[in-house]
Amino acid sequence: MLRLFGRRLVFSVFVLWGITLITFFLSHVVPGNPALLMAGPHASAAAVANISRQFGLNLPLPQQYWHYVDGLLRGQLGYSFVAHRSVDSAVSLYLPASIELGLFALVVGTVVGIVLGVFTAERRGSVRALGGQLISGIGLSMPTFWLALLLQLIFYYRLGWLPGGGRLFPGATPPPIVTHLYLIDSLLAGQWSTFVDAFEHLILPGLSLAASIVGLTARVVRTSMLDVLTEDYLRTATAKGLRRLRILFRHSLRNAVLPLVTIIGLEFAGLAGGVFLVENIFSWPGVGRFAILAIEGEDYNAIIGITLVIAIFYVVANFIVDNVYLFLDPRIRAD
Repeated sequence: MLRLFGRRLVFSVFVLWGITLITFFLSHVVPGNPALLMAGPHASAAAVANISRQFGLNLPLPQQYWHYVDGLLRGQLGYSFVAHRSVDSAVSLYLPASIELGLFALVVGTVVGIVLGVFTAERRGSVRALGGQLISGIGLSMPTFWLALLLQLIFYYRLGWLPGGGRLFPGATPPPIVTHLYLIDSLLAGQWSTFVDAFEHLILPGLSLAASIVGLTARVVRTSMLDVLTEDYLRTATAKGLRRLRILFRHSLRNAVLPLVTIIGLEFAGLAGGVFLVENIFSWPGVGRFAILAIEGEDYNAIIGITLVIAIFYVVANFIVDNVYLFLDPRIRAD
């Protein structure tokens, strides 16, 4: 186990280094001059050159990359021209909002997807099961940004039932910071009105992201369940007189859940990084929205820093998934 852990850790370090290398050079070959954007359209050439020297933008690319890696090893992600602060402090400011939105979408999408997958597998061939498969297919194939716009149009512009963007209503006071997640912090502080406010703002962007998770989870669970439902031990459980729901969710689902673990891990990594278009549509102050501002402002350090943070989420998610496999399936531990 220690040898396996060490090998994966070394591999993860090389993956992260490769991501910084590729992202750095790709972001710098795009035409543009961040020093000119910082100085303004009417700035003199001397002012632009001064800013370039100040941030090392006039140095050769290999030398700029070396300075960036040197700062990275010291825990510094560089300075963000867009946020006017260090990249690590900017990411720490925007990341909790993306994590809260991602967790909400993941929980809703996974729970609904599992129930839908088990239902369509157990009732396979029926009209209701076909309807469930149709729902999962629509959720999986529908573009996320289009669904976000549709939900915003219906429930915000037309009906006015839910807010159209942000984390809280304008003028509302955020709860005392404990976890930086408004739902949890408002519960810990006993601020029920703030909890309802934060929950209402989560519904539309959360459902937009959860739709694809529902579709993918339902299909994976259904496929795995169809293989498991024909096993002899389930017929034995039925012959013992166990309740059908207990057979489905305690015996069948546990043995069909392994492929779902991978899906959940990777989906959370992607959602935690922020789905750019959804966060931009709903003015959600997360990493995705910050990334769009960084791209528009040609903020090299912020682009690389955000990419690196998202990559770390993927690496950690893969590592957790591998260990969860060992816990869920004793056969893997035996091998």
